[in-house]
Amino acid sequence: MKIGSDTPAIVTGGASGLGAACVAALRVKGAPVTIFDMSEAEGARVAAETGAKFIPTDVTSDDSVANALAEAADAHGVARIAISCAGIAPAMKTAGSKGPHDMGLFSKVVAVNLIGTMRVMALAAQAMREAAPLDPDGARGVIVNTASVAAYEGQMGQAAYAASKGGVAALTLPAARDLARDGIRVCAIAPGIFGTPMLRGLPDEVQDSLAAQVPFPVRLGDPAEFARLACFIVETGYMNGEVIRLDGAIRMGAR
Repeated sequence: MKIGSDTPAIVTGGASGLGAACVAALRVKGAPVTIFDMSEAEGARVAAETGAKFIPTDVTSDDSVANALAEAADAHGVARIAISCAGIAPAMKTAGSKGPHDMGLFSKVVAVNLIGTMRVMALAAQAMREAAPLDPDGARGVIVNTASVAAYEGQMGQAAYAASKGGVAALTLPAARDLARDGIRVCAIAPGIFGTPMLRGLPDEVQDSLAAQVPFPVRLGDPAEFARLACFIVETGYMNGEVIRLDGAIRMGAR
């Protein structure tokens, strides 16, 4: 499915980091894009810089996501591309000096990262399946979700985050199978250590230490690389049901 003016897109977490890079890349290719994010200031900024539309959206709410999809469709048409980058990553050990893992925190991480991803995918796919095919294969849309290398090598303190991202990885194939007859593909990207604003805010020595763990290239990932892969997935019609690591061959240690 070629990205262009007839492939409206939505990007959750599109106000910063990996999501903002996806917004920029899609806009360069001519796609009308709507940013779904909780950060109104950053969402408005990225929208102004890229010519995208911004809708404040809470991925943990059925009504918020449904209303945002409807508003985006009114502005641009039914979204044919849905990229989910919204996520949180608080750290806490399973048990330790601070006591057992806070179940409220665990539930919140799963609610945002896993259930939020599923919510956006399900609601976006429901609209896609009712739209007309865009190519001879019968493609109606593409969904790209964000997993993590933590899905496979979660580090100490990442039980909640790893579980949520493991869920995103695990749902990719069954979702692709569910939506196959509707002409909707589903893939996920599992990024390694990327130079997002949150990580760039760490001291230089910490960033250098993290980058040194990457076999090659020995650096942090560039969000633009994530965005290029997301666009490649969208435009490569035979790619479906796959979770793709984008990590410089890193395999995370225990800490």
